[in-house]
Amino acid sequence: MVPVDDTALYVTDTRGPGRPIVYLNGSYADHKPWRPTIAALGSDWRHITYDERARGRSKLSSDYSFEACLRDLDAVLEATGVERPLLVGWSYGAALAVHWADRHPDRVLGVVSADGAMPYGLTGKEGEERIRKLFHRMRFLLPVVRPLGMAARMSAEQHAEINIEINGLCASMAPVLERLTCPVRYVLATGSNLGGGEEEMEAVRASLDPVLARNPNLRVSSKVSSNHSHILRKDFRAIALAVRETAAAHDQRTH
Repeated sequence: MVPVDDTALYVTDTRGPGRPIVYLNGSYADHKPWRPTIAALGSDWRHITYDERARGRSKLSSDYSFEACLRDLDAVLEATGVERPLLVGWSYGAALAVHWADRHPDRVLGVVSADGAMPYGLTGKEGEERIRKLFHRMRFLLPVVRPLGMAARMSAEQHAEINIEINGLCASMAPVLERLTCPVRYVLATGSNLGGGEEEMEAVRASLDPVLARNPNLRVSSKVSSNHSHILRKDFRAIALAVRETAAAHDQRTH
């Protein structure tokens, strides 16, 4: 367990001499969905996972903000002694990865985004109301899916607050993405998702196009057939390939 602020985080680390990858989870997930990707990459890499506050085996906290999650990443890096990670994030975790990379351009090897870190979000009163209604309807389901690593040990209201905050951050993410100087590779799902139909999810992914045109460090590694929720389970090979592409792009640049 790694202590940080008023909580402690459950961390796994395969150690070894391989390049370190730090995996950043979705908003309410634990580290378990990364297992297929880790297996696909194998022992040539050092794999570090952790559960965010109130997720998985980590402890509760009084602060579940995005800034707190960035501090958690700092704490994990310090505890594991990793100075230059390759960050692999899914959904919320991808947003964490690009924001951390933007703040620490000299410390990051690269970023892989699994269907996240796109400059689109539900904002304003209408967006907030939609999010709150969604989680209110799910309030009885959350405890059921929690043992499966699909919900945090939080109330439906707390889940909604996290979602509202990240939607606002994503809506204003374009300048962050345009500043990134490290290699960034996207693996994009193409299916519809809980809370968003096919047309809306396509609009989310299309929001990335102007940023890709302006920053050559950002590229789409692949578009896959799964949806946002299933991408780590069904398309882990594409994510592993994007990891290798990102590391190769970093090496090509440094050499």
